[in-house]
Amino acid sequence: MKNNNLHKIFLSLLAVLIVLSTTSFTIQKHFCGDFLIDSAVFSAVEKCSKEPCSNSDDSTNFTPPDCCNDVEDVVKGQDVLITKNFDDLEYTQQVFLLAFSISYIDLFQPLSEYYIPHQYYSPPKLVADIQVCHQVFLI
Repeated sequence: MKNNNLHKIFLSLLAVLIVLSTTSFTIQKHFCGDFLIDSAVFSAVEKCSKEPCSNSDDSTNFTPPDCCNDVEDVVKGQDVLITKNFDDLEYTQQVFLLAFSISYIDLFQPLSEYYIPHQYYSPPKLVADIQVCHQVFLI
């Protein structure tokens, strides 16, 4: 039972690992000046108002029309998965893999619950009572 649950957990972790390694996603960030306004992974970013940003230097009348910018970080997953068959391996690798698999599987064969080691043992027949012959008695 414990081995079966451990096997299921291991397979689930491997499936999640494969899904995460092949998934691509984009992280979108919206900056207004030097400040991060919004960031999003699976949805669109929320834009700030289209008001022009004010410069800290009031001596000039020039203000840029839009100081907001969007940054996109793309995390690419693996596009091509390489699958190999048993026939793609060399002969010595096939023999080793087969022998290792068979010997590893045999390690975990369950024993019967009512194992009696001396079930088919028959004791030898007594020809004479040795204690009486030698007159050795427990007191």
